Amino acid sequence: MAEEKSLIEYPSQFPIKVMGAQVDGFVEAIAHVARQFDPGFDASTIEQRPSKGGNYLGLTITVTATSREQLDELYRTLTTHPMVKVVL
Repeated sequence: MAEEKSLIEYPSQFPIKVMGAQVDGFVEAIAHVARQFDPGFDASTIEQRPSKGGNYLGLTITVTATSREQLDELYRTLTTHPMVKVVL
């Protein structure tokens, strides 16, 4: 059986969109999770987009992806985080 070819070259810069309620500590919490998977993650690179109503905040974090397993685990950690509503 042929090995499944990854569409992502590793290592690479990989953007992830994270939506959550606009509350104190949300950006810091997501930066903390990102750093667990990418020790060199720079929180100053987080892009923020508040929702029209101001209730939600969309973040784009760009991590250095080193493997499919790392990304899968990062997605799992983010989607189960109590402050996170959606991860894309």
